[in-house]
Amino acid sequence: MKTPKDEYDHVFELLQQHHKWFQESIPLIASENIPSPAVREALISDFGNRYAEGWPGERVYAGCRFIDQVEFKCIELMKKLFNAEFVDVRPISGVVANLVVYTAFTEPSDTMMALSIPCGGHITMGKKRLGGTAGAVHGLMVEYLPLDYKELNIDVDRAKQRIEKLVAENRPPKLVMFGASVFPFPHPVKELADTIHSVGAITGYDAAHVAGLIAGGRFQDPLREGADVVSLSTHKTFFGPQHGGVLSWEKHAEKIKRATFPGMVSNHHLHAVAGVTIACAEMLAFGKEYTSQIVKNAKALAQALYERGFNVLAEHKGFTESHVILIDITKHGDGGTIEETLEKANIIINRNLLPWDIKEGRHFMHPGGIRLGVSEVTRLGMKESEMEEIADFIKSAIIDKKPLEEVKSSVAEFRKEYQKVHYCFENAVEAYKYIKIR
Repeated sequence: MKTPKDEYDHVFELLQQHHKWFQESIPLIASENIPSPAVREALISDFGNRYAEGWPGERVYAGCRFIDQVEFKCIELMKKLFNAEFVDVRPISGVVANLVVYTAFTEPSDTMMALSIPCGGHITMGKKRLGGTAGAVHGLMVEYLPLDYKELNIDVDRAKQRIEKLVAENRPPKLVMFGASVFPFPHPVKELADTIHSVGAITGYDAAHVAGLIAGGRFQDPLREGADVVSLSTHKTFFGPQHGGVLSWEKHAEKIKRATFPGMVSNHHLHAVAGVTIACAEMLAFGKEYTSQIVKNAKALAQALYERGFNVLAEHKGFTESHVILIDITKHGDGGTIEETLEKANIIINRNLLPWDIKEGRHFMHPGGIRLGVSEVTRLGMKESEMEEIADFIKSAIIDKKPLEEVKSSVAEFRKEYQKVHYCFENAVEAYKYIKIR
């Protein structure tokens, strides 16, 4: 019979096995990244054991002298990165950041517009019957923005028509949310903002996936293009710890602050705030170079996969302008099976619904697509030539059907050269090194 100490030891064994696995794998999950050793150091600080309810300088708790200074610094640096008048860094995730937006700018039963989940929308934008955050948690009536399947982007003319139709039906949208989980091209904020504002609606923008690209000046600038509020997470193209934030204009500051606390958070994971602050400084110093390389790598990987026989979508547009690549994998199997196959070869990707999958009878567990992201491999120092090698590994596993153990061994050998975090001030500790402090 296992003792409590046996169980205790087993947890640490699993943690160390995970670290070793990722040292030998190619991480291509679009919603993940690797933080710097400096961010990891902040995450194990005593900040993680403390409480700081409320706005810095106006806390409910004592003992926040240094915590407040770090949080004010985080706000200051984020304002610089995003050229924002107001920033709230207390949301603890992108989901909570979206809930802050919903709470600040809408009431339950209001109409909201966003992309559907098969068309790239996030579950936080989903209807109640789907369990989506907007519908199930905040009670919003969700209507969909139309997607142009070929362009992989919102159809501007049809979107205007849908807004007009909702107004005619006496249920005008109170919030229109741009942004997506599959976000290869900038959304038409500029083209639609006037229409949205003309019906009295708020223009929102979920930047969870592209916050780093925006900060680095490589994607679009939603606040200058007409967005009233931007929500984000800090661990995708933005290379911090898992956390969230809201950007806006000073005129909306008080309603956002009140929606965040006491509305959505109590304590707000202060060690993560410290980590985000470190990541902001790194992004200010290295963000332009880093995000430029992300886009180069995404295009290079997409082109290499396309040339090797994969149906990478939006070839006529250069495949992507962000970190993400969408592939119709149906010629080779379904997304769920391909995901499992590649994982056995130490290539970590995720299955993904294609915009037309539901109409064709496919399900999220076995969709027609896979999604790849290059943020993490870029942070590990990989460039265009390495994207060619990654494409070869994927082809070997899926098209050539080489023994997966053979591909796995080749992947592990390839990864030996890429163990340090780049685009940071200090990287003495390897990216996935397990650090024991017991």
